[in-house]
Amino acid sequence: MPSPTATLLISCPDQPGLVAKMASFIYANGGNIIHADQHTDFSAGLFLMRLEWQLEGFNLPKDVIAPAFRAIAQPLNAKWELHFSDDIPRLAIWVSKQDHCLFDLIWRQRAGEFAADISLILSNHPNLEHTAHQFGIDYHHIPITADTKAQQEAIQIKLLHDYRIDLVVLAKYMQMLSADFIAQFPHIINIHHSFLPAFAGANPYQRAFERGVKIIGATAHYVTQDLDEGPIIEQDVVRVSHRDQVNDLIRKGKDLERVVLARAVRHHLQNRVLVYGNRTVVFA
Repeated sequence: MPSPTATLLISCPDQPGLVAKMASFIYANGGNIIHADQHTDFSAGLFLMRLEWQLEGFNLPKDVIAPAFRAIAQPLNAKWELHFSDDIPRLAIWVSKQDHCLFDLIWRQRAGEFAADISLILSNHPNLEHTAHQFGIDYHHIPITADTKAQQEAIQIKLLHDYRIDLVVLAKYMQMLSADFIAQFPHIINIHHSFLPAFAGANPYQRAFERGVKIIGATAHYVTQDLDEGPIIEQDVVRVSHRDQVNDLIRKGKDLERVVLARAVRHHLQNRVLVYGNRTVVFA
């Protein structure tokens, strides 16, 4: 097993000497940097950095690292996050009736492609309960209607707290979440079956077919209160032709959805995504 690491994700106003200051914090405390990447968004005047180092031999205990780095970050007006590789995130996968993304995520987690505990599967339909039981994962069926949405979302929030969930993955969960829900639990990744911003909303494959497109795509993004407009983490496309019907687009699109969602979840779990505004930097 690799030795545990710590990762800092940092964004702050651009200025000279930032790389040296961040690296010096690690070096001065006996750390060994194993990954360092940075980007400057000149249009926004922002410096963004991902810094990962080994905890073995590092002079500061884990609970002291954050307050020690805060003393450096505060004068720089920096926003930052600290993560440890031996803290295993707890995932809740939300589905409706389609199972292709659910199976793919479970398989990848069982194969060790990403470190996470899939603690809960939640659905507005009962269809995939047998799948959850097959893999020994708790399943909760919470039907949603317009009249019961607020009440049912309160139950969902409670479940996320009860299971100590760190990340919700909407793996073809065909429901919109309310702004109030997102405000209470903002750590949500969604897979949308189009190359956003094209064909946002419902029935993108049918609309793409009607438009006669030559490529279709899939997009994984963080969820915001604006439908399909959250910060994009990962996208991909595949070519289609005039011979393809809607069912062909759906078949090809499902392959993309699996891969794009898996990449996005992996990037997030490896602390490679830095959000600023409605954009992301993915240090992959």
